[in-house]
Amino acid sequence: MATHHCIESHGQENGVQNGMEVAPVVVVMVPLPAQGHLNQLLHLSRLISAYNLPVYYIGTTMHNRQTKDRAHGWDPSAIKNLHFREFPIPPFHNPLPDPNATTKFPSQLILACHTSSIHLREPVHEFVNRISSTARRIVVIYDSLMSYVVQDIASISNAESYCFQSISAFSIYSFHWENAGKPDVHAEAEALKEVPSEEGCFAPEFLEFLKLDREAKKFNSGDLYNASRVVEGLYLDLLAKEKSTGTDKLWAIGPFNPVTIPERKDSNSHQKCLKWLDKQPKNTVIFVSFGSTSSISDEQIKELALGLERSEQKFIWVLRDADKGDVFEGEVRRAPLPEGYEKRVEERGIIIRDWAPQLEILGHPSTGGFVSHCGWNSCIESISLGVPIAAWPMHSDQPRNAVLMTKVLKIGLEVRDWAHRDEVVSAISVQKAVRRLMDTSEGEEMRHRAAELADAVKQSVMEGGVARKEMDSFITHITRQNF
Repeated sequence: MATHHCIESHGQENGVQNGMEVAPVVVVMVPLPAQGHLNQLLHLSRLISAYNLPVYYIGTTMHNRQTKDRAHGWDPSAIKNLHFREFPIPPFHNPLPDPNATTKFPSQLILACHTSSIHLREPVHEFVNRISSTARRIVVIYDSLMSYVVQDIASISNAESYCFQSISAFSIYSFHWENAGKPDVHAEAEALKEVPSEEGCFAPEFLEFLKLDREAKKFNSGDLYNASRVVEGLYLDLLAKEKSTGTDKLWAIGPFNPVTIPERKDSNSHQKCLKWLDKQPKNTVIFVSFGSTSSISDEQIKELALGLERSEQKFIWVLRDADKGDVFEGEVRRAPLPEGYEKRVEERGIIIRDWAPQLEILGHPSTGGFVSHCGWNSCIESISLGVPIAAWPMHSDQPRNAVLMTKVLKIGLEVRDWAHRDEVVSAISVQKAVRRLMDTSEGEEMRHRAAELADAVKQSVMEGGVARKEMDSFITHITRQNF
């Protein structure tokens, strides 16, 4: 499976090895098969391929289809250096998300992640071994939760690896800081003292999966972050200084997502909601979305619906159930709304029941706020597009991301604090939070800070910016002549 690419931007040319034409570097991406992870490494694939490096995006047949179907802000099929490699896995039980579960961690995805890990290990090793003869160096970039899959690649002499840390530097460092016994911190890192307990963040089954993954981790030449030094410089420095993840080599090369939204075409399947946005005044619409892994109860949906209605603010609400392990199979719950609700709010509200173009919505000038679960994809997108957040974390790293947004960056407010996570958020609480973000001087100040931070982030990815320099540094490192 020869790969013929020149890396002209780095003054390198294909060589000859054992009579075969050899590319200098080939990159292999190994994402965790959950949407937030699939999406980030797809965006990173786009960025790396722009340096004229061939990138292979590895996954199960089903999850690669999911990845491509949900890509937004750009078209993966238009990137000539981006190649998808798909491997089938045996059928598995596809449990439904439980909207009434006490802990909101997406336990329904653990079986898919575990099955994928077990069955991808051998074919991924065989694939990388096969293409290793077509390149001087194979660079494997694997999700921090996919160590099990790539552990055998360490035996390939011209392969090296980089661990992708899929959550914020602030969250990673906060976990490390807690595990170290919460030592005294510099005044600038005082927000660490406000991070909530891990209680309720993870399911026991996930901790077992995490143990399996950690035991397999033995193949890492450095860490990559979908983070910006403009946003998280202090915590990136602390991670490197203390070798919190086992290495002091790290590159903060985010945001991975596009920071400007290209002009859309009429063929866009989500044209209705975007055309509606076109008609609204600047910063008057609040976007409501809880990501792809959170499933909320019928009672909570009713309170949220009434709170949005009573806030008298314009909104776009993505009301869809959490993903299953296989998003293409089985029934999908259609959460009920109060009787007559959609008719009552049709003049100032849109409800989307399927996949939504989140980047395009956040990047639209009419969008002025974001009710979010604070998954890292959503946080980094809102940061780079200048939209403040009403934080409603559900599980995992989300409560700590909420602290980053509200206490550190001060571009968000809490809808509900983590200590009361088991309680239903009332309609009046929703109403107050939405009005506070959208219709007060405090909210306007948050929008101003968010816009300033977005401008700084955009500058950082331009030629000469700190993120662009860091990306260039990583590319220079992996395309170096010596091994």
